[in-house]
Amino acid sequence: MVSVIDVVGLLLVLGVNTAVAALATRFFRVRLDTQWGPVVFTLLITPVVLVLLTLFLSGILGFGFDLGSANAVLGVAVVLPLALGTAFDYFWMPAPDEVELPAKYARENSPRR
Repeated sequence: MVSVIDVVGLLLVLGVNTAVAALATRFFRVRLDTQWGPVVFTLLITPVVLVLLTLFLSGILGFGFDLGSANAVLGVAVVLPLALGTAFDYFWMPAPDEVELPAKYARENSPRR
C-alpha cells in the first residue's frame, strides 16, 4: 500500500525534475545562438541529467515509491517532467531575445569590435 509520504516523495521528484528541465532548456536557449542547437541539446542532454537526478533522489535519498517497471519510471520521472519543463520555458517564459538587459550588464557583456 502506498502511503501519503511516498506520494509526496514522488511529487517532490517530479517537481525537482520539472524545474531542472525548465532551467536546462532556458540555459540552452540563452547560450546557444543557432536555430536547432537548443532543441537538440534539450532533447539529448536534459534526459540524461533527469535520469541521473531520478536515480539520486529515488535511489540514494529514497523519495517516491516503486512504480512497477522501468518504463513507468522513465515515463513519469523523465518524459513527463521534460515535456512540462520544456513547455513551460517555450510557451510561458519570454524568448531570450525579447528580454531587455540593464544598461550596465549589456555594456559589460557586449561583443568588443
